Amino acid sequence: MKPLDVITIGRSSVDLYGAQVGGRLEDMGSFQKYVGGSPTNMATGTARLGLKSALITRVGDEHMGRFLREELVKEGVDVRGVKTDPERLTALVLLGIRDENSFPLIFYRENCADMALCEEDIEEGFIAEARAVVATGTHLSHPRTEAAVLKALDLARKHGARTALDIDYRPNLWGLSGHGDGENRFIESAAVTERLQSHLGLFDLIVGTEEEFHIAGGSTDTLEALRAVREKTSATLICKRGAAGAAAFTGEIPRSLDEGQTGPGFPIEVFNVLGAGDGFMSGLLKGWLDDETWPRALEYANACGAFAVSRHGCTPAYPSLEELQFFLKRGVKTPALRHDRELDQLHWSTNRHGEWPQMRVFAFDHRIQMEELDGATPRRIGRFKDLCLKATLAVADGRPGYGLLCDDRLGRSALQAATGTGLWVARPAELPGSRPLEFEAELGPDAGGLSEWPLHQVVKVLCFCHPEDEAAMRTAQEETLKRLFTSARRNRLEFLLEIIPSKVGPVDDDTVARLIRHTYEIGIHPDWWKLEPLTSARAWENACRAIEENDPHCRGVVVLGLDASETQLAASFAEATRHKLVKGFAVGRTIFGDAARDWFADRIDDETAIARMTENFTRLCGLWDQALARNDRETGA
Repeated sequence: MKPLDVITIGRSSVDLYGAQVGGRLEDMGSFQKYVGGSPTNMATGTARLGLKSALITRVGDEHMGRFLREELVKEGVDVRGVKTDPERLTALVLLGIRDENSFPLIFYRENCADMALCEEDIEEGFIAEARAVVATGTHLSHPRTEAAVLKALDLARKHGARTALDIDYRPNLWGLSGHGDGENRFIESAAVTERLQSHLGLFDLIVGTEEEFHIAGGSTDTLEALRAVREKTSATLICKRGAAGAAAFTGEIPRSLDEGQTGPGFPIEVFNVLGAGDGFMSGLLKGWLDDETWPRALEYANACGAFAVSRHGCTPAYPSLEELQFFLKRGVKTPALRHDRELDQLHWSTNRHGEWPQMRVFAFDHRIQMEELDGATPRRIGRFKDLCLKATLAVADGRPGYGLLCDDRLGRSALQAATGTGLWVARPAELPGSRPLEFEAELGPDAGGLSEWPLHQVVKVLCFCHPEDEAAMRTAQEETLKRLFTSARRNRLEFLLEIIPSKVGPVDDDTVARLIRHTYEIGIHPDWWKLEPLTSARAWENACRAIEENDPHCRGVVVLGLDASETQLAASFAEATRHKLVKGFAVGRTIFGDAARDWFADRIDDETAIARMTENFTRLCGLWDQALARNDRETGA
């Protein structure tokens, strides 16, 4: 048993994907930012499939390098081998989807950080932890990076690890064509063939497209090329054949590619082939390291490749293990996998970043309630919300599981300052008190303004609704919610839905559950629910069951306060903590109410206000912890 399953070595870049589809790069108006670089993609893809993955590369000492490191950590990739280069910039790639056959891209890799990888970056103890080491062709193109890769391979073999090569041939990264030729996948070169062939004997597994085997074998006849590679190595050869699938050759190369071992293919729409090979390799490595048969490993690989070619981006397209298993069991329902709602929801919910097993949230997104206070002005409200943030940070004290709700219209300074603090951050989208529901003006009627929100912010919306609402009211609110939810997903933002039926009509033990079930029926899957304190154990059981039956991957529920007293909150916490789906609370006025009234009236100063809110928030956290402990004792947990 080793602590790591696989270490990948080589390229690491930030992919800037054109958000518009069907045009030239010259026509792109905006870009989506993703993790990129073949080994980095594979590290992410294998981690999503449950392997303990690590990466060896270099990134720059700047924003893009930090982005890559942070994203890899979120994906569960071990980054001990990711070195920070103090002199060079992180590589960038600009790329787009023009049509199903054309994918223009430009590599910005002039003296980039990952090409400075050297032998000193390869640590024997780290390599010894892995069951397999995977190299890619680009890092064999330069003497310095080649030496680093060879050292890693020698150490891998010394410590009994498997070795694999993804040929990953990009002619212009070998200096064979110009910067504008990034899309080109094949140019003949005797020098490249000689370099590759000198190292083929170091590998147990070699993977490439037909064109990549052409360069490795020195022939544009695929069978001849495979036979030339076989003369240099006894490795299993995996030849990717596009729509024809892939074939594995463990021994002598037969007379036809069709005689190789194959796995089932999947009839899906080709939308974007960029990164498909890394998705394929991720699935293949999962099967290989699980000691599956080659047909089974190729089934994993073909499925992961199918996800990649049907979605935007490289790493964002790769499946989780649960998603892969679901797909293999259910099969293809619509060839355009990105339009398969069931699959899309599973993809989203099983690949979200971060875990939040507990939630202690200070909600100071209130706007009307603060605007109504004596002495309140927009400027002073903004200043007070800065104090609320300071109180939140004081209580959190760098610990996980704390967060805030803050608006942008009056609380912009606090909202922006919360970035990078480790706090969970949600931001309201609704016009306060609106019924039927309306958005804050900044979002626009189509909720398109969400494109300006940072990815770490959660879209929160409060809807005053009731199962017995008149049809016109229900329809209007549902259409507004669907626009917001659709925009949130399009912009890769999590979604929190707060519902308060008690302000609209009478409630019973099934009122909230009915609203929850109907929300799922109309196609909305909130990542979070924010619910008012329910009046009975049965009401909580019904609500939680409605969520679990429709979305077993829902992040959970937080309990709102409604300006309740601490005594009332303690009673609601006692019941809420009995349910595992309820992760915590999001309370506002109980924490800030008295301090706000006195501060706006100039009866207390900043420090007193912060101290009072810190004390109130701390006391609420204690009430929640007491309720949890009491329930644990009662249940023997």
